[in-house]
Amino acid sequence: MFVDNVKIHARAGDGGNGSASFRREKFVPRGGPDGGDGGDGGSIILEVSPHVDNLREFFYKPRRKADHGVHGGRYKKTGKSGKPVILKVPQGTVVHRVDEETGEKIEVIADLTDDAQRFTLVQGGKGGEGNFHFRTSTDQSPTETTPGTPGEEGEFFLELRRIADAGFVGFPNAGKSTLMTRLSNARPKVASYPFTTLRPMVGIIEFDGYARATIADIPGIIEGAHKNVGLGHEFLRHITRCQLLLFVVDMAGTDGRDPCEDLAALRTEISLYDEDLAKQPWLVIANKMDKPESQEALEQFKLRFPRPEIIPLSAETQEGMDVLIERLKELIAKRPE
Repeated sequence: MFVDNVKIHARAGDGGNGSASFRREKFVPRGGPDGGDGGDGGSIILEVSPHVDNLREFFYKPRRKADHGVHGGRYKKTGKSGKPVILKVPQGTVVHRVDEETGEKIEVIADLTDDAQRFTLVQGGKGGEGNFHFRTSTDQSPTETTPGTPGEEGEFFLELRRIADAGFVGFPNAGKSTLMTRLSNARPKVASYPFTTLRPMVGIIEFDGYARATIADIPGIIEGAHKNVGLGHEFLRHITRCQLLLFVVDMAGTDGRDPCEDLAALRTEISLYDEDLAKQPWLVIANKMDKPESQEALEQFKLRFPRPEIIPLSAETQEGMDVLIERLKELIAKRPE
């Protein structure tokens, strides 16, 4: 099961209390205070891992708790600190703080985009001080100590936003899945990782010269997606990190669709969801050019949209695929570190 958003509850450990004790040994009649400090409570830390691709682990175990610090002991011994809990999350995880009363997201507190990046979700409490710290010239036998502070606790919403160099955008049946499948059989090779029909599919294209690019095949969008209609935000948030948007348009007008109106609607949905996202570089993939009616439709399409770059091809017959691959290499190919 692929899980890309989940609500969790995190509770850090409390700090241990400081100890009040006095040294009592033979031949040491006035040993004085020797109470030790309490240990710190364990924190809960999120860490980005390349070996994790979704948030499924939190779906099955949404409540996480760290150990408390141990109280201080005699002979100035500091209590053992609670062990921190390290939770692995995928690259692209966004952390929201949740209002405990309403259950609604109120603010973004972390955006984990770098490999091995860490974020302390809840901080463990500090250990209290033992009575050894309170001795003075006028008070050689203090009994005062301080208790450990409580650890932080809260509700959080984890949301995965796929990190990809480019994202396919298009209405259902525009041919995005076929295009990804055909790319996987092309040279250079693409490794596809499908999750479900309602989830993004990510492919890594490896070009000649050890260059590569990551492409996300986003589920079909419908009008009103910016208002969370249909897949709504389940679709749109996955393209917020793409450097290049690839609008896949069914130039054959399958199911009675109008290619021009489709692109206009797609651009509108993107703009209404995020104006900055609409400013990202983009191009049009005119798909299904193997159909007899597609050529005339393409000419009308160019008249309506003269400015964007258009790559005509057929994912079904693979005609024009080499042009797309070369263009992607020019625009987004990266060399691995």
